[in-house]
Amino acid sequence: MSDYPLIDLKGQFLIDLEYYLKTERQLAQRTINKAIQRFRKPIKIAVAEGYLDKDPFMLIKFKGVKTEVVFLSPGELASLEKHEFAQSSLQFVQDLFVFCCCTGLPYNELMNFKHSSTIEGFDDNLWIKMKRMKTSKELSIPLLPKALKILENYNNEDNVFPRISFVESAGLNHHNYNSTKQTVEYAADLLSISRSSLDATIWYYISSKNIVNHQSTHLKIQF
Repeated sequence: MSDYPLIDLKGQFLIDLEYYLKTERQLAQRTINKAIQRFRKPIKIAVAEGYLDKDPFMLIKFKGVKTEVVFLSPGELASLEKHEFAQSSLQFVQDLFVFCCCTGLPYNELMNFKHSSTIEGFDDNLWIKMKRMKTSKELSIPLLPKALKILENYNNEDNVFPRISFVESAGLNHHNYNSTKQTVEYAADLLSISRSSLDATIWYYISSKNIVNHQSTHLKIQF
């Protein structure tokens, strides 16, 4: 494919691109929107740097995709709480999920939650007091009886909940990066966790096994 001059770009180009991705590549609308978003970024840079007088796609908008959020009913959550898993790793995930439901803690805060983050509140009950990593806002959350019961099972000195390697606990073959990556990304989609974070987790896990010589500190993220 030959280069396409920036000056020749018109709004119709983006419309044709969407049609191509939808009909030829058989992509879903959400994936198309993400691809177009990435395509438009260098165009905006070209405008900012003076290579283009204006954004040729300024008036082009595509249909958004509404995400349907599915919640567990109280009965479904109660069934999950009562279920006893044979594998300890699944039992651990069950504790994490139920604790999140009882406290509303995001995942990062959950895995960095320490016993020192609990204080006695104005009602003489225990509360979680910590900062949200993403926004630096203070979190004040009452600890309900179910959450307290879960905490009784974890007496770690550092973080309350131990950090586990998803790859290792799932029994995946760390010699096969692509297979592991696809499996974990599928899990990320189910759990609504960033794929890039889990991808970095895999690289960290593999490098720790001396399979690849890649020890960049920014990839040392544990799941």
